[in-house]
Amino acid sequence: MAIPCDLANPKLAAEGKRRILWAANDMPVLKLVSERFKKEKPLSGLKLSCCLHVTAETANLMRTLKDGGADVMLCASNPLSTQDDVAASLVHDFGISTFAIKGENTETFYKHLNAVVDHKPQITMDDGADMVNLLHTKRTAEAKNIKASMEETTTGVIRLRALEKAGKLLFPVIAVNDADTKHLFDNRYGTGQSTIDGVIRATDVLLAGKNVVVIGYGWCGKGVASRASGMGANVTVTEINPLRALEALMDGFRVCPMADAATYGDVFITLTGNKHVIRGEHFEKMKDGAMVCNSGHFDIELDIPALAKLSKTTNKGVRNNVDEYVLSNGNRIFLLADGRLINLSAAEGHPASVMDMSFATQGLAAEWAVKNSGDLSNKVYDVDSKIEDWVAKLKLQSMAVKIDELTPAQREYLTSSGEGT
Repeated sequence: MAIPCDLANPKLAAEGKRRILWAANDMPVLKLVSERFKKEKPLSGLKLSCCLHVTAETANLMRTLKDGGADVMLCASNPLSTQDDVAASLVHDFGISTFAIKGENTETFYKHLNAVVDHKPQITMDDGADMVNLLHTKRTAEAKNIKASMEETTTGVIRLRALEKAGKLLFPVIAVNDADTKHLFDNRYGTGQSTIDGVIRATDVLLAGKNVVVIGYGWCGKGVASRASGMGANVTVTEINPLRALEALMDGFRVCPMADAATYGDVFITLTGNKHVIRGEHFEKMKDGAMVCNSGHFDIELDIPALAKLSKTTNKGVRNNVDEYVLSNGNRIFLLADGRLINLSAAEGHPASVMDMSFATQGLAAEWAVKNSGDLSNKVYDVDSKIEDWVAKLKLQSMAVKIDELTPAQREYLTSSGEGT
């Protein structure tokens, strides 16, 4: 029986398999989860639909979920993040139904999203809450089947907490993104490295000496600012949160409003989870040759329609993943990767080593949700602290790092109030 799928080129499977197995070499914690899942089958009999970035690292998560007994389907969470060879291998080599084509248009994106909802899943995994949004709007009948959903992006968690606050959330959600083993490492070190990688691959720019403007100083912004500074860039941070702005200032970065940064920045990188943080009035102030990109989940962080309206000429594809917009004053602005996730559109996304923790946490959170589904209400839950501790300990072990343990006296001291100075 043919496996349901929609792929760019099934013949790419061999290369995709090599990529998946190479990534697996650097995902030892997820491997341990997979080995246990094979024995215990905690997801046996469950249909599981995922809307995630279709990368080699994600492929290893899909393999783990299948090892746990789940009937898994996968579609892409972003039109430009799919690795077509990985998608082909998931179907051909691992028997996992996959709907993903790099560069797919909006119509195809939603066709794929509806295909995995047609699967009638009991568990969902989302990267940006697009599937959850569909289940809360046009596919509410299928929402009744959902035991729980996992969400692994800041943007998605924001949307889901808003649904919960409004009393409209239809099923329990685990905020995997908010787990320390995810955002402290994946968002900071993964996004930091892969975003800079994407900018360099797209443009071949030398960052040393350049004015790099980082819009948003959450964990992703902190990672990008740190990596850009490490490569010799002069980093400016723009923020709306006074505490984060103060933190950026004390981390050694210049902090100012976007209106000021727009006048001197060479490279602009948005990482906010919000819309139109770079707008028309900012584009108008940018100097000739400014490069603009986004590493937040959705391209609406950039007001691309406003940029197009300001431009007298648009030259598509002046370089792979680079479009040139010529403003009426003659200044050129280079938009990278159509404003989509630069780290996945122009590079390969996060390194497997950091995704090892995120996806181990993701897989274990799914197991936890199934075991506790009878006790969960329609709200957003944090990841269980026992999962976090286990993942962190195993990651340290995989890196041959040992840490101290509390002595009995220390443990008693921390749990009592009898001792004074």
